[in-house]
Amino acid sequence: MILVLKNGVTKEKTENLCAFLEKNYGVQTNTIYGSQTTIIGLVGDTSAVEIEAMQMLEEVDRVMKVQEPYKRANRKFHPDNTVVPIGDIEIGTDRIIICAGPCSVESEEQVLEIAEAVKTSGATLFRGGAFKPRTSPYAFQGLKAEGLMYLKRARLKTGLPVVSEITNAAQLELFIEFVDVIQVGARNMQNFELLKELGRISKPVLLKRGFANSIDELLMSAEYIMSGGNSRIILCERGIRTFETSTRNTLDISAVPVLKARTHLPVVVDPSHAGGAAWLVEPLSKAAIAVGADGLIIEVHNDPIHALSDGKQSLTPDDFNDVMNRLRPVAESVGRYI
Repeated sequence: MILVLKNGVTKEKTENLCAFLEKNYGVQTNTIYGSQTTIIGLVGDTSAVEIEAMQMLEEVDRVMKVQEPYKRANRKFHPDNTVVPIGDIEIGTDRIIICAGPCSVESEEQVLEIAEAVKTSGATLFRGGAFKPRTSPYAFQGLKAEGLMYLKRARLKTGLPVVSEITNAAQLELFIEFVDVIQVGARNMQNFELLKELGRISKPVLLKRGFANSIDELLMSAEYIMSGGNSRIILCERGIRTFETSTRNTLDISAVPVLKARTHLPVVVDPSHAGGAAWLVEPLSKAAIAVGADGLIIEVHNDPIHALSDGKQSLTPDDFNDVMNRLRPVAESVGRYI
């Protein structure tokens, strides 16, 4: 349930109203002070809360019922777009954020070389996998803590904030120390115990949609994190599994505008994992920008042929630079910039 307050209601009166609601109805309140109005969201069992009684409160302009199971992530609760700060960078503005780097951290030299290259081309975040959840137990599993240290050195050298994937809650202290944005991969989107732990910290979380999960399930996973107190969440569409075999996954391009309509959280797209081929990165990136994505996650490797993972979908630094130059006019055509 949502209470839209009348214009001019003071912060003190709003806080008193929240205290009244929590005490008398046993609900949690979530207050959003928007640019136009103030909204109080009621979270929990609202079956005893009568709409008529709420409408009679002097501070309340109107009351709305929220049918969706996700509340804090719901745009009805938070009409204004959420902007997630990462150092000096903000995701969710007119600027389209580009996160680039290798699928796997392979060596310190590799990481530093690629980080310098993608920064020169205009990337704003640097990505790299240190803990790798692989389909095969015999595949490269990552350099783990050593890889995180290399990523931190890349950040110190280039100034680019670092994004890396966590695979279980036991790694959380390491990630808090070494990483600027914690990525939850597709396989862990419904690892609810991990999501609960991420809700207890303030570090931004990049939450990827599972390859067989619905949009509502993605938003419920975001709700898990937000219910713990962490609202710094970036949603990522990375392709879903369908009957089609000509691409690694099928990029659900319609998910971007649907998410933007249902939630206030920023939405980015991973064209590399969606297509599974380097030549598909550019057209899928253009499509993502055209439908309103707030950012892109692009895999870049200095030697894709010999990459320890996902070499086929990785751009070389030179190719990445060319793609960036061709994406800028697309961003400008929709009133945004890279």
